[in-house]
Amino acid sequence: MQLAFVLYKYFPFGGLQRDFMRIALECQQRGHQIRVYTLIWEGDVPPGFEVLVAPVKALFNHRRNEKLLAWMQADLAKRPVDRVIGFNKMPGLDVYYAADGCFEDKAQTLRNGLYRRWGRYRHFAEYERAVFAPEAKTDVLMISEVQQPLFIKHYHTPLQRFHLLPPGIALDRRAPANAAEIRAEFRGEFMLEDDELLIVQIGSGFKTKGVDRSLKALAGLPSALRKRVRMLVIGQDDPKVFQLQSVALGLGDRVQFLKGRSDIPRFLLGADLLIHPAYNENTGTVLLEAQVAGLPVLVSAVCGYAHYIAEADSGLVLDEPFEQAQLNRYLETMLSDDEARATWSRNGLAFADTADLYSMPQHAADVILAERP
Repeated sequence: MQLAFVLYKYFPFGGLQRDFMRIALECQQRGHQIRVYTLIWEGDVPPGFEVLVAPVKALFNHRRNEKLLAWMQADLAKRPVDRVIGFNKMPGLDVYYAADGCFEDKAQTLRNGLYRRWGRYRHFAEYERAVFAPEAKTDVLMISEVQQPLFIKHYHTPLQRFHLLPPGIALDRRAPANAAEIRAEFRGEFMLEDDELLIVQIGSGFKTKGVDRSLKALAGLPSALRKRVRMLVIGQDDPKVFQLQSVALGLGDRVQFLKGRSDIPRFLLGADLLIHPAYNENTGTVLLEAQVAGLPVLVSAVCGYAHYIAEADSGLVLDEPFEQAQLNRYLETMLSDDEARATWSRNGLAFADTADLYSMPQHAADVILAERP
């Protein structure tokens, strides 16, 4: 088959983007042709992929999205494909990978009525309805059980169009046999003393991921403990606001911001704790990546994959609604108790051996390539 994948932006370090790449490669390995439509492509193009970057510009993002869709549809009219697979919501998809939560639910519960009069709202609401309306034909690949009832509530989408996928953690995230050696080399490279503790927060979109909450929790640690703790924040985002917050909180050189990078497994093995107090998160792939690397996790309950941390007892999950005081307490508890961290680490590694955390690309390809009525 000739398959067309569409996403607004590709860069190597985004969760949605990495999922797209692994699914597309799985389809290619099964003998199918891959064409990609996008507004931005950063990074290498895999052999055999045809990547088309739309030559469109607009002042507002939603107008760019509309121009991409029109440009793609014009090309598809000249060069048809067997399936169109979208990683962002838009009309005309055969299959949609639901990396994002329900826009309409957020618009009604988190925004005031005035917001729903804007063109931006109308654009995203229309594009979401094109995927989930009862009369639509789009199959939906769900990666979070939490969001499915919200889509059904707002759109009455037939249940048979949803396909719940298992997580899709890359096998290279699992702790290798020489994990201790990698950890020692990493800590030497970052000049971490034996008694120093390293917190990592990983993910693009620092505001959504709750970096501000993490910095407050770090600043709230008892002085003696805080002096032993360093924090690395890694992701594709502008860190200026959070660097200023770090300075204002007196954290000095205890916090360092790094751009997205491809050697994340080293950080997971070299750190002592992953912190992820996100404001909202459809899934949170990095939670499972930390878990299978044996790194204890401190996470907010809104994350779709937070339940895996609770089930495996591989860290602590914050209550909802979020309270900063609880995050501060939990962070102090986890950093102060070496024995508990060792137990959480063992539990995460044991869970990695028994749970299906890896087969998402294969299941997604099965749906994409299935016969359609």
